[in-house]
Formats: sequence, structure tokens, C-alpha cells
Amino acid sequence: MAKSFQVSVVSPESTVWSGEAEFVVARTTEGEIGVLADHEPVMAALTTGPVIIEHGNDKTTIGVHGGFLQILDNHVTLITDRAQIAEGGGRDAAAQLAADLQGMEQEADNR
Repeated sequence: MAKSFQVSVVSPESTVWSGEAEFVVARTTEGEIGVLADHEPVMAALTTGPVIIEHGNDKTTIGVHGGFLQILDNHVTLITDRAQIAEGGGRDAAAQLAADLQGMEQEADNR
């Protein structure tokens, strides 16, 4: 079994997901990043898209819109403007959810 590390996905409203994981994939402004335990420290800006968290035999997919990713001392923190767990856990569902979150923000900005 792969070594695990702590992951937290936080939005202004709440902690969307928190727990131990073996692998995380997120989309940054520089491209996709895959994270395993003992990853080098990194700070990166997140873009709109899915975040995939593999933990045990399960996979959680979260749609996020904007924010930052920090990797430090086997703890991955995603601080995001908006985030929501995608029902069904699919990458396409999370991507659509992230686009919907982006649309909600644009509507709010236009008011």
C-alpha cells in the first residue's frame, strides 16, 4: 500500500474534504500536478477543473474554481474560491461542476 498524507480542501464556506490520501491530481495554471507522499514543497495557483483524491480503495472527485494549492511536510492544502464534491465521482462530472461554479461567480460579479 502506498504511503498516505493529509489532504484538506477548504472554501470560504467550509472544509469541503479532509482526510488521508495516497494520491491527488489537481489542475494549476502551469498544468496538471500529481501528488504522492513526500512530494517537494510547492505553491501553485489552481484553475477551474476537477481535483481527484485517491484514498484507500475510494476516489473522491471535487470541482473547484480558482484558489491555491500548497504542498508542505506531507500535507496538501487546497484553498479554493468555490468547491463542491461531484456526485458519482467522475472527472467529467467534476469538470462540469467546476464550470458551473465559475458561472455562479460570474453571475455574482455582474450584479
